[in-house]
Amino acid sequence: MTPDEFYLFVISLQSRSKKHDPFREKILGWLKEHPDLSGAQVFDWLEEKLNVSIITEGTVRNYVNELRETYHIPKITSEREFSAVPELPMGQQIQVDFGQKRIPTTDGTYTRLYFIGFVLAHSRYKYVEWLDRPFRATDLIRMHENAFRFFGWMSIEIVYDQDRLLAVRENAGDIIMTEEFTKYQQARRFKVYLCRKSDPESKGYA
Repeated sequence: MTPDEFYLFVISLQSRSKKHDPFREKILGWLKEHPDLSGAQVFDWLEEKLNVSIITEGTVRNYVNELRETYHIPKITSEREFSAVPELPMGQQIQVDFGQKRIPTTDGTYTRLYFIGFVLAHSRYKYVEWLDRPFRATDLIRMHENAFRFFGWMSIEIVYDQDRLLAVRENAGDIIMTEEFTKYQQARRFKVYLCRKSDPESKGYA
């Protein structure tokens, strides 16, 4: 390119619309309200709150960094105090995590797999199940029963991230669970503890 052509090219990049632009004001609102948000957390919120699936985590991180620079929103990290988690007795608690992973296929494309992992708090013994689609409430209940059979018993309490299949919303600090899971939990009579999503320290993993 000539210098003039390169200048026009740079200008076109700056004015080119991006896939994230329809969500610009929403992301800005999140960053102003929660200045400690990471790009990965914004990506999760776009998926969970707005059902956005057309963008990647890497492009969201870059977009968030651009917004921080443009609107002068520095990332403020708050220090957290940690203490040792007491050793729990056998049978007291199971900890549950949800996740997903993008993996290559035999035809050269990629597919996304979804998993749920159950971990015994005392022994760290694990049970995991995978699906090639997002979980439904019926899947979650069936997988709980499979985990209980695998472990040979059910714990007194179960610790979860605030997954959309479990928690609908918060009401004055209380978690209102989905109808399907509430019925299952009441029938099985185990205690439920919902921690902050994607926050392993609150589960005792630090």
